[in-house]
Amino acid sequence: MKPVNYLRQIAGSLFSRRKRLLRRDYVMPSVHLDREVLITVYRPAVPPWRLLSLVIFNDGQDLKRMELGNRLKEMYREKRLPPTLVVGVHAGNRMREFGTAGKRDHAGNGEAAAAYQRFLIEELLPWLKDHNNIYHSAERRVIAGFSLGGLSAFDTAWHHPQVFKTAGIFSGSLWYRSKKYNPKLPDANRILHDNVLRQRKPIPNRFWFMAGTADETEDRNQNGVIDSIDDTLQLMALLQEKGLRAGEDMVYVEVEGGTHDPETWGKVVGEFLEWAVKEKG
Repeated sequence: MKPVNYLRQIAGSLFSRRKRLLRRDYVMPSVHLDREVLITVYRPAVPPWRLLSLVIFNDGQDLKRMELGNRLKEMYREKRLPPTLVVGVHAGNRMREFGTAGKRDHAGNGEAAAAYQRFLIEELLPWLKDHNNIYHSAERRVIAGFSLGGLSAFDTAWHHPQVFKTAGIFSGSLWYRSKKYNPKLPDANRILHDNVLRQRKPIPNRFWFMAGTADETEDRNQNGVIDSIDDTLQLMALLQEKGLRAGEDMVYVEVEGGTHDPETWGKVVGEFLEWAVKEKG
């Protein structure tokens, strides 16, 4: 992996160290995705021997608009966050790479979803481990994302709980369906909901969900609740039936007036990080 615009990034890192945070961009060639992937890494300015929790965000290109760097500096200054390596993976073709592994949507999208998950686990994670002293336990590793990236985050943790125990889903595209929408069965064929419904073993994951009341205007089943909220609450209800505890294993945050954009997600990203990587005891 090679640094992007190395001299500029060195200057930025020296400035950020006084602010308790170092930020640097890298380009990683990926065999699984057959493309170069831009990575943004936010590292707290702590000694190299200090163990770090890990949070990986899909759609890393949105983190700047969320003012994540400033929010992390504030959280470290106020001691609200243990030392954590935060990594943003800039998206390629979102319709191809974000989806549900092993199951394309009704239009054939998501054909590279499994390859994207292999990139995270077999290429990115080993590199991060080689260059940072991060915890080896899935308990201290988190995957998160926005919209389709949130769908991908859930599916990644669902299929790989031994790697990522916790997932953060911001305005998740939980409508993602295996068959074309049928107005007579408006809530049928949603892939994540069906996966949870079929689950027979205990679920080891933790999930943090968020939706805004102005995320969208669609209400396909005409129950007075917009689809982004309805899909989230219905998925959480299924997870609860399978044994997850509301408030403990999963959390839901609703942003009044929140819209489908990085500015809204930025308002609650700190709350998410505190819950996702809080130190036990």
